[in-house]
Amino acid sequence: QVQVVETGGGSVQAGGSLRLSCQASGRSFSTLAMAWFRQDSGKEREFVAATSWSGQSTYYGDSVKGRFVISRDYEKRLVYLQMNELKPEDTAVYYCAATLSGVGVKNYDYEYWGQGTQVTVSP
Repeated sequence: QVQVVETGGGSVQAGGSLRLSCQASGRSFSTLAMAWFRQDSGKEREFVAATSWSGQSTYYGDSVKGRFVISRDYEKRLVYLQMNELKPEDTAVYYCAATLSGVGVKNYDYEYWGQGTQVTVSP
């Protein structure tokens, strides 16, 4: 089993920055592909970013490419989502996900999920 916990959510003004953190426990962090998804009220869950188990490959959703950066720290067993140039439309609950399989961009690609952390961006 893998336990996933997100932290770092909060309220910021448009144009600001925020960094989310995700900690995975239960097995070797280096064997997990990691991803971030988000879901706003009444909308479908949306892919945000992902990184392969090695951290050498990264993927981003079109709506965040160029503004968000995903990275991981193997010593601390953490994956980060650095969010820059935030917009009101970035408001959502952000979820961290992990998989023992290959990195993907769909909900069904991941078997372990965190509880989510709220990010609110004011205009």
